[in-house]
Amino acid sequence: MRIHHLNAVSTCPVGGVLMDGRTVGLRGGLACHCLLVEAPSGLVLVDTGLGLRDVAAPRARLGRAFLALLRPELREEMTAIRQVERLGFEAEDVRHVVLTNLDFDHAGGLDDFPHATVHLLADERDAADRRTNSLDRMRYRPQQWGSRARWHVYARGEGESWFGFDAVRDLDGLPPELLLVPLVGHTLGHAGVAVRSGHGWLLQAGDAYFCRAEMDPEVPRCTPGLRLYQALMEKDRRARLWNRDRLRILGMDHGGEVTICCSHDPLEFERLAGRSLATPAPPRYLHPVERPFPGEART
Repeated sequence: MRIHHLNAVSTCPVGGVLMDGRTVGLRGGLACHCLLVEAPSGLVLVDTGLGLRDVAAPRARLGRAFLALLRPELREEMTAIRQVERLGFEAEDVRHVVLTNLDFDHAGGLDDFPHATVHLLADERDAADRRTNSLDRMRYRPQQWGSRARWHVYARGEGESWFGFDAVRDLDGLPPELLLVPLVGHTLGHAGVAVRSGHGWLLQAGDAYFCRAEMDPEVPRCTPGLRLYQALMEKDRRARLWNRDRLRILGMDHGGEVTICCSHDPLEFERLAGRSLATPAPPRYLHPVERPFPGEART
């Protein structure tokens, strides 16, 4: 299965280098790293980033607080649907969307894919429905959920073991090369999505971590701004840190078989996509030959 990497609208949080580790200035630049997978049953999108309606009406869709804090670069050409079209596909070709979580910057483009079944953990749906505090009411935006009738949820605890992670499960209607991997902590129903291609497994870990240096096998670390942001957004700190550490061990023990990425680290995205955050996916006829993941030999 071929995998395309899409940055579906960057966010520019206050903090510059304290957030992304590289930007000189007031605001940093973070990815919204989505995957577009060419599967036998049709296209599969892992997360949607922000969508067309978010770009058109950001205050109504996203809220003033997060707009002020994150100031997303609201460029229509960077939405997932526009990048899917640049790759030569149409919205109806996307038959499935698999969500790591329902935060506004992961689920904003759901309405752009009206033919897609949306897969997520039941605990995530339930937490989003409850919206029990002010943070939940800011992060979960029902305005983005016109797809609600097409949601397909999975109960906690069901599934098999995968590289030491429990309750990892196949997704209905999708091949076994796509798996939902529970990674609770950032939200109560947070998950990663594992995709197997000809170069091994790619695990999109969502918001299980934010900074690539958290996966460093020798000196794990995180920029101070992202460390603070993760602490503010987490729903279960103990579970989040436990899963983050398990991901680091997975990378250490199985780095030749599994490549791990998160949703927001800009350098991770640029390394895997082979282009900058600001550049949409190239037209299909210009798309580069799929490369092995870093560290893997071409066969």
